[in-house]
Amino acid sequence: MTNFIPIFPLGIVVYPQEQLNLHVFEPRYKQLVQECVKDQKPFGIPTVLNKKIVEYGTLVQVLRVEKEYENGEMDIVTQGLSVFRVLEIIKTIPDKLYDGAIVNYPENNNKTHARLRQQVLHAIRELHHILQVSKTFSKADEELTAYDLAHHAGLSLEEEYELLHLFLEMQRLEYLKRHLLKVIPLMAEMEKLKERVKLNGHFRNLSAEGL
Repeated sequence: MTNFIPIFPLGIVVYPQEQLNLHVFEPRYKQLVQECVKDQKPFGIPTVLNKKIVEYGTLVQVLRVEKEYENGEMDIVTQGLSVFRVLEIIKTIPDKLYDGAIVNYPENNNKTHARLRQQVLHAIRELHHILQVSKTFSKADEELTAYDLAHHAGLSLEEEYELLHLFLEMQRLEYLKRHLLKVIPLMAEMEKLKERVKLNGHFRNLSAEGL
């Protein structure tokens, strides 16, 4: 399917089913959100990398307006719906301050692999343990998807974007697994280094036994 959507470009990656809270303050995006709320229609958040709108983004819906300010600014809660591909940016829309885009929606296969998902989840928990970060998920382990896990795996923005345009769940989980297998040993070594630095200057009970 191909259609026109209003767009709100941001330097983030939003995934399907993800809940995103936004503070809307620019006049063009206040107009966009007001119209989307009034007409109950979604809008697109294409990712911005290196100050450029890139090819893929996520369609989102406004779940609710959390707060409205006297100057028209808003706090809104949105949820990701589906990944889109930008075919054309429309810069001039009559009577609109915001831009739009002609987009289509690549087919997305969500069939998962329980063992692979568990391996990724175990690795994420190991990473969080090393970093002394406490995270909980709002779903049971068996319901989690790569999209649910991606923001918790320590990916860069560019890596999060790479995962956004993988359209097989198995590919997304494999991507996360490869990343975690690479980053966990580095983080563990950094923790050891931190401990060695902490020891510098302290009295230590050492022995040259056996010499």
